[in-house]
Amino acid sequence: MIFIIKVTTNKEERVIDMITERAEKKNINVFSVFRPHGLRGYIFLEAEDRESAEEAAFDLPYVKGIIGKTINYEEIKNMIEPSIENISIKEGDIVEMTGSTLKGEKAKVLRIDKQKEEVVVGLLGAVVPLPVTVKLDNIKVIRREEENAN
Repeated sequence: MIFIIKVTTNKEERVIDMITERAEKKNINVFSVFRPHGLRGYIFLEAEDRESAEEAAFDLPYVKGIIGKTINYEEIKNMIEPSIENISIKEGDIVEMTGSTLKGEKAKVLRIDKQKEEVVVGLLGAVVPLPVTVKLDNIKVIRREEENAN
């Protein structure tokens, strides 16, 4: 059974560590505890039954409570499994920064980490080439390298 646990935002990793530690120490039937990508203030806990889930999370700092309804894997599958098939950026692409302090800067893609959804780029306007790691949603492709070869 998978339970949704409401936690203090930005304390998800700390709560996961505390629940894991408690489950191991007290030998509670908890199978996994994980934080879904892109969802803040919640973690998922997979346990044998509601009593095990409550025992693992009860009275811990930053835990606000367990949502009443359990969920099944199909409902959260898209949050857990990486969606790497929809990444259309390639090494060598010229991109423009759309977020962060580098907004409007142009860069060349050096490496892509699909699991972390990050790219390493080299800024084109920089005097000294310096690789910068940015999230995929902070860039947009403006030119493909193969287009230049033609």
